[in-house]
Amino acid sequence: MKRGVKERLKKLIGPTVVEFDLHDLIQVIIGASIIAVPTGFQEEAWNIGGTIPLFNTFIIMIMTLFFISIFTYFHYHKEHLNANPKYHLLELTKRVVITYVFSFIVVAIFLSVIQITSWGADALISFKRVAVLTFPASIGAAVSDTIK
Repeated sequence: MKRGVKERLKKLIGPTVVEFDLHDLIQVIIGASIIAVPTGFQEEAWNIGGTIPLFNTFIIMIMTLFFISIFTYFHYHKEHLNANPKYHLLELTKRVVITYVFSFIVVAIFLSVIQITSWGADALISFKRVAVLTFPASIGAAVSDTIK
């Protein structure tokens, strides 16, 4: 009897599971796709990605990782970090990296399918276009990952 009450209270208090599993990966891919598709069809985004200096592209990538990290920290790890810092920092890092990498892959595939990137002819411009469009897609992926 006591055990059942304890488990119910645990469910009511809120989820403390912060591991990244297949369900989360699917949510990241769907969230990235939801944003990548409309932004991927915008010629302005392609032009920015094609003309932006490489240094600025890396700044955008760093900003993207920063925003995903902040959002993920406040959503998953803020309350639990003090209890086990090593574990939660590792889980936070994994979630952020996986969110970014899969968002990047979704954008790269989408832009390749609609023939905006030409990896063989000009890989640098293709990379910059994908990196620029990964910013909104990864934010969408991070938000989508919070849906339970």
